[in-house]
Amino acid sequence: MAERAVRLARAKVNLWLNVVGRRADGYHLLDSLVAFTDLADTLEARPADRLSLDLDGPVAAPLAGLADNLVLEAARLLAGRAGVAPRAALRLAKHIPVAAGLGGGSADAAATLQALVELWQVAMPVEDLFDLAARLGADVPMCLAGRAALVSGVGEVLRPAPPLPDCAVLLVNPGTPLATPDVFAARRGTFAPVRPDAPPWQDLPGLVGALAARGNDLTDAAVSLQPAIADVLAALRRSAGARYAAMSGSGATCFALYDSLDAARAAATDLPGAWWRHAGRFAPP
Repeated sequence: MAERAVRLARAKVNLWLNVVGRRADGYHLLDSLVAFTDLADTLEARPADRLSLDLDGPVAAPLAGLADNLVLEAARLLAGRAGVAPRAALRLAKHIPVAAGLGGGSADAAATLQALVELWQVAMPVEDLFDLAARLGADVPMCLAGRAALVSGVGEVLRPAPPLPDCAVLLVNPGTPLATPDVFAARRGTFAPVRPDAPPWQDLPGLVGALAARGNDLTDAAVSLQPAIADVLAALRRSAGARYAAMSGSGATCFALYDSLDAARAAATDLPGAWWRHAGRFAPP
């Protein structure tokens, strides 16, 4: 057994999200471009005689009262598949807001699988690890892959995305948690058509053109539940240097793209103090 294993759980951003259908079991079919950012939780695993989880970090409070979460579920699922005792002291430093449309819980689960494979020295084919990830949630496989991807199905079909241009991203949340099932339930209208892949973008204007053509089909539903999202989008769109702004995933976090990190940081300083924000970059491939 290893002495310690640490993994980053990176925040996921849906740069576009179209709802193209619904399966008989109720799960929605999606067409999305997903990218990962330098904002990340940190999952640390150490040997122990039982399974435990300690939480800390600036946004850990909403999870403090929960008896269970995806991290512990991932640990038990991996232990059962690998035939090992579920024993580890886990520590999760939370920096990704909870219920924010940034995939924090899914990223934490994926990081747990990766860290415990190393800690417990589990020999497991990568296909089996992705199968475990899918059992934990539709977003966990893409977080396990951890790279920009074109996503379809219910989130389990992943294809490599063209390289993202060099730019900065500003993430903003008005402090209003939003449950994904509630947003899908509030969605109205027909499904979006399945479109051919966008031509590979060569620069930021090319990416912006592709994003603007697709948008986020859940925005109106999310705004109907949390009107503050509209305020965030308006603030981002009028910020100096913003090339594009939209909501990520099911909300409530929104994002804007800028040419430089300095521009993103300057825009962040002009936002209301009560809003959570992070100015950063996309994670490298």
